[in-house]
Amino acid sequence: MFADRAKILIRSGKGGDGHVSFRRELYVPNGGPDGGDGGRGGDVIFEVDEGLNTLQDYRHRRKFAAKDGEPGGKRRCHGSDADDIVLKVPEGTVIKEADSDKVIADMSGDNRRQIILKGGRGGLGNQHFATATMQIPKYAQPGQPARELWVKLELKVIADVGLVGFPNVGKSTLLSRVTNARPKIANYHFTTLHPNLGVVDLEGANGFVIADIPGLIEGASSGVGLGHEFLRHIERTKLMIHVVDAAGSEGRDPVDDIFKINQELKEYNPEIAARPQVIAANKIDLVYTEDEENPVDRLKKEFEPKGIKVFPVSGATGQGIKELLYYVSEQLKGLEQETVVFEQEYFPEDELIYLELPYTVEKEDDMFVVEGPKIEKMLGYTNLDSEKGFAFFQKFLKDTGILDELIAAGIEEGDTVKMYGLQFDYYK
Repeated sequence: MFADRAKILIRSGKGGDGHVSFRRELYVPNGGPDGGDGGRGGDVIFEVDEGLNTLQDYRHRRKFAAKDGEPGGKRRCHGSDADDIVLKVPEGTVIKEADSDKVIADMSGDNRRQIILKGGRGGLGNQHFATATMQIPKYAQPGQPARELWVKLELKVIADVGLVGFPNVGKSTLLSRVTNARPKIANYHFTTLHPNLGVVDLEGANGFVIADIPGLIEGASSGVGLGHEFLRHIERTKLMIHVVDAAGSEGRDPVDDIFKINQELKEYNPEIAARPQVIAANKIDLVYTEDEENPVDRLKKEFEPKGIKVFPVSGATGQGIKELLYYVSEQLKGLEQETVVFEQEYFPEDELIYLELPYTVEKEDDMFVVEGPKIEKMLGYTNLDSEKGFAFFQKFLKDTGILDELIAAGIEEGDTVKMYGLQFDYYK
């Protein structure tokens, strides 16, 4: 079975606990604290694997957890950092937060690898807590806890062109004729149960990727039949070839078919419905028009004034297909060439902003010091070396009110801010 959806639980690794120990050597009766720091917990990383085309690996296993960091040891030994867990997915996989259905990451385009959950930072050993008044600290810092998140994985195929239309109108036959794809073809409804991709190569023109989307029916936008299963796969397409049975071999009217499918597209996503369309009036080898108006002429009369070009074609004989493909190639030139990528809507780190944890903002000499559990937690789970991590850091300072408190404390441009091991100069 074609697997294009899955729901899984991901868990980052817990940071290793700091260690409490004291130096014990011959002739050193009062050795100081020497407890080592805990190791970093493993991150949960998603990575595109070009060799995958389904989410089959996630259908029967529900939980994926990174390892925990090792605790610190005596003699200032640092606990080992845990290995990250790397989850391989096919290109086009969209990762969503399960409850809100908001996008966390779209593994498409330039995004080939992304940290979704960062592992907890290791705790400090007791060696860090010795002071002039507390020379034998008997406590160490615990590692930051693991984080869990239920996510939904949805595969949305990446193709320039989507073939849409009612079942049994000849989409798969058309795909097999113009590409190297070999979809299952038979004369009954819903032969195609998953998208088929093929590459169109044209002499003297740009080729493109085309997807045969399984047949739609009325009510598909509301989930009737397998509506939602199918419709998600046209969300990335730049242009649609609307295939209709011009011969009306199943008793349907081709003009009415176009209106009905377009209505389903509009109800599912108006943005998709507004994308360019071309009509492939298929099965013209079966058209008989002794006493009736040619259905192709009817289609042209109805849709070409609206800017939708109609091509009479036959998937069986190949008639008219070449003209259709060269027209599509020309149309694609004028459209946005980059893959449609869904923007991030859910940020797992955001919960750190709203956690009710204390912090302090104080001025010490020429430096502004910001400390407390809220700051520790944020620094432990945020990758400040990445563009997204740094953007979150700026958002954190603003939304928590820390920035306002620094201004109230008299901070000026060029002043230094210290947050534990992080130091930076303040600029508006």
